[in-house]
Amino acid sequence: MNNIQIFATPWWVNLAIVVPVGSYLLWRKQGLSITWSDLFYATLFAIGFGINEAIVVVYLRSAAGLVSTLYQPAQLVGTLPQTEVYREAATILVLVGVSMLAAKNTRDRWVFFLWTFAFWDIFYYVGLWLAIQWPPSLLTQDVLFLIPVPWIAQVWFPLLVSLLAIIAVLLNRTSRANDTTSGRQE
Repeated sequence: MNNIQIFATPWWVNLAIVVPVGSYLLWRKQGLSITWSDLFYATLFAIGFGINEAIVVVYLRSAAGLVSTLYQPAQLVGTLPQTEVYREAATILVLVGVSMLAAKNTRDRWVFFLWTFAFWDIFYYVGLWLAIQWPPSLLTQDVLFLIPVPWIAQVWFPLLVSLLAIIAVLLNRTSRANDTTSGRQE
């Protein structure tokens, strides 16, 4: 596929772009008091989890008899085993759990969720590429999520949303010379 497709399906998946933009706008008055060290450790977790998730997907699809390097989203949707839905739900639970552990208030938990989700998503695709050299292009279509229905878009779309989430956090993070919120010095 050589043509960029601007819109994902179903239509409401396109609203994902609003999440990092809206979060940025909500955070800009007060800024974010998240330490660099907390962001670093959350990033390490998310990178490892994203690559691990990619390897799990390769194994699950291989066990289900799917050829991961040649599938088309329309063909894949009807053939994915129910374990894929369970895996996706478990992934969100893990990211929520880590966010709950990383912060004490709802606002900061949302920050950590977006941050870890963004790095997890980016490194999920890095992991797939390292494992099976897929996707061959950012214009390749993918099944992004299955809950409540399959979300389909080109790979550039979730990567853009993830990059915007990272930028939203970084632009709103307030620097403090002596940051002791998490008990660590920056």
